[in-house]
Amino acid sequence: MLVLVTYDVSVITAGGRRRLRNIAKTCLDYGMRVQNSVFECEVDPAQMVTLKHNLVEIFDAEEDSLRFYYLGKKGRQKVEHLGAKVVADSVRDALIL
Repeated sequence: MLVLVTYDVSVITAGGRRRLRNIAKTCLDYGMRVQNSVFECEVDPAQMVTLKHNLVEIFDAEEDSLRFYYLGKKGRQKVEHLGAKVVADSVRDALIL
């Protein structure tokens, strides 16, 4: 299923900047960055549970926010992109080795 993960992390402190980096690194393990704090993740339900758990462990609920948009199995068909920074489709454009 396609899940859009977005976040807003307070970067006023060194801890906030560290959380921001760690959240981005975690999201990169499951998907690709499509905007600064937005990732498209193609995951199965078990991977989603793990991803969400890992992100919740990193973020600070008092200062940061996480949002998950569940677009489903046909989520790619619901995405329209205009403008710069075209992102490759991880399923359609996958390399076969």
